[in-house]
Amino acid sequence: MGEVRVRKMEITDLDDIMSVEHASFAAPWRRDDFEVDLVKNRFSYYLVLEKDDQIIGYCGVWIVLETAQITNVAILPSERGHGYGEQLFRHVLKLARQTGAEELSLEVRQSNIVAQKMYQKFGLKIVARRENYYPDHEDAYVMWVKLQ
Repeated sequence: MGEVRVRKMEITDLDDIMSVEHASFAAPWRRDDFEVDLVKNRFSYYLVLEKDDQIIGYCGVWIVLETAQITNVAILPSERGHGYGEQLFRHVLKLARQTGAEELSLEVRQSNIVAQKMYQKFGLKIVARRENYYPDHEDAYVMWVKLQ
């Protein structure tokens, strides 16, 4: 399966991050969005998942006081189904707790059952729906968990 590790994202990772982003989403974030979060947003934290020294995924979270909000998470399509998302998410939850967050929330596509089931493994529950949330007008579920 290869050596896998999670580490803090660096600005020099952005070329690889953009490859993961474009492979994962029909409406990807712009490079500038990541740059602003990495350089200017003091509430923003990003972790990358590397396999054999290649970035195969990442997750971003904003942590403001006791609230953590997942901004984005992606695993290369060719690397999905091996538990890498769970491994990455476990690290993000640990980071949120260490930083003082007491709750965590995220939005997930209504159609993304695989992701919803993974989040449920970590105790997240659907608490609301945001209509027309995504650029293609698909609804999002808001999922939330109290961190302990």
